[in-house]
Amino acid sequence: MNATGRLTRAPIDSAALLGEIGDPGHGAVVLFLGVVRDLNDGRAVSGIEYSAYEAMAASELQTIADEAAERCPTASVLIVHRLGALTLQEASVAIVVAHAHRDEAYQLSRWTIEELKRRVPIWKREHYADGTREWVDPSGRAREAVTS
Repeated sequence: MNATGRLTRAPIDSAALLGEIGDPGHGAVVLFLGVVRDLNDGRAVSGIEYSAYEAMAASELQTIADEAAERCPTASVLIVHRLGALTLQEASVAIVVAHAHRDEAYQLSRWTIEELKRRVPIWKREHYADGTREWVDPSGRAREAVTS
């Protein structure tokens, strides 16, 4: 079992992450990347800024990775979440799950992203093409509009 959860300010390198989790006993490796898209709720997005209560977020990411590995002891789990300003198509989160079988890897990957969204104190502020910015909660509703 290998379980790691961490924050980063550097771009997420999916090839490097896949190299971290390799194990000859794993026949399935699922890589999930959440990337910045150009449209949200009908508004053109130009980028996103992620911030966090870093000590708590890092701890909770590790806890989720550990819990995922406990749910499936033969799996390896790696979670990386980006902080700072991101442009379109940059990865904000990566989840890599390796297991002997694909069904378990897919299920554990889905469980992991849902727990991350529900529990980790990371916030995003969307930057829109019209120059406005808004903090967005995990359910997708805007909290506060700020003009640039």
